[in-house]
Amino acid sequence: MMHITAFIEGALVAALVSFFTSRLIVVTQNWHGALSLDCDLAGKQKFHTVPVPRVGGLALMLGMVCGFAWIRFLHADVVPEEVMSGALWMSLSALPVFMIGLIEDATKKVSVRARLFFTAGGAMLAAWAVGAVMPRVDLWLIDDLLAYAPAAIAVTVFAVVGVTNSVNIIDGFNGIAASTVVVMLAGMALLGWQAGDALIVNLSLLGMGAALGFLLVNYPRGKLFMGDGGAYVLGFWCAEVAVLAIRRNASIDAWQVLAIYAYPVIEVLYSIYRKKMVRRMSPAIPDRLHLHMLVYRRFICQKVARRATQPWMRNAAVVLVIAPWTMLFTAAAVILGPGMSALFLVAAQVGVYMVFYTRLVRGHWCFDPKVMLGLAPEARGNPA
Repeated sequence: MMHITAFIEGALVAALVSFFTSRLIVVTQNWHGALSLDCDLAGKQKFHTVPVPRVGGLALMLGMVCGFAWIRFLHADVVPEEVMSGALWMSLSALPVFMIGLIEDATKKVSVRARLFFTAGGAMLAAWAVGAVMPRVDLWLIDDLLAYAPAAIAVTVFAVVGVTNSVNIIDGFNGIAASTVVVMLAGMALLGWQAGDALIVNLSLLGMGAALGFLLVNYPRGKLFMGDGGAYVLGFWCAEVAVLAIRRNASIDAWQVLAIYAYPVIEVLYSIYRKKMVRRMSPAIPDRLHLHMLVYRRFICQKVARRATQPWMRNAAVVLVIAPWTMLFTAAAVILGPGMSALFLVAAQVGVYMVFYTRLVRGHWCFDPKVMLGLAPEARGNPA
């Protein structure tokens, strides 16, 4: 039986706690600013003009924990123990991922390798505690390989680490990461509802509520950043919800989930490809060529700057370009269902991404795959 009222209450508690904790962090920043403020205004991936606290992950984690506690202690008589146990272990699995991100936010000295290690550790804990292991990816041969536990765990860890970092990568402008997570988890909640999976609905609504509460402070003026701690915990939460949804429900396939998660996943995969194969540099080195950065520099600043009299207005405008994409394709993935339609939606999003990315980089429309992949030089006479 789906106790949706209890889950909605938990989501509302998560949202309220996240919102008020976010506000508290903002109004007390003079006390903790030495540790919490992002004062780097000149970095390659920095687009804010004043120091801003980057410990919004505290609000996000606390919101999800309090939302879970509300359900656990006020609705334990109606919510199945499996749901409560699953949510508890999910929170515990997310804790090391959150902590390593928060330490990076405070010290700026945590290596990429350490962050990957802790994220992988969280994924392995979830695999052991709640069985969050990919049983299939709906690809011939690979599904046969996943029948072997070591291969399945390795693929799961890789996928969880990838999705976790993808949310961190898109966290570049006010509202983008949080709104994307809200949309993705809304899609997963609907898939869980369709499948009758109370655990997926509960986990999705908890993460969605916490992200929404933070979003109300982060957007539009960027008073608080989620930081690595927030991006990692939300990305990890989304990744584990996806793994559990596929494992627990035969009616949900990997392509349908990927159609919902496509924007950040495409961003991280293309970022690795662009840096490694095209620019011949380490994928860990930051640059200013992510899609949201190009939207800001090549579209917002050039086409909308006259109407945006304040820097925060230009910053906030980026999400108005990105969010419709995620909402449209998430709705389509839920409505059209699994199978070939989901595969088509993934392919369509790859195409949309590549076409618009090439347009922003090269200054002209181009549909040549070699040019879009950076394998052919730019045509002469076209503006960069």
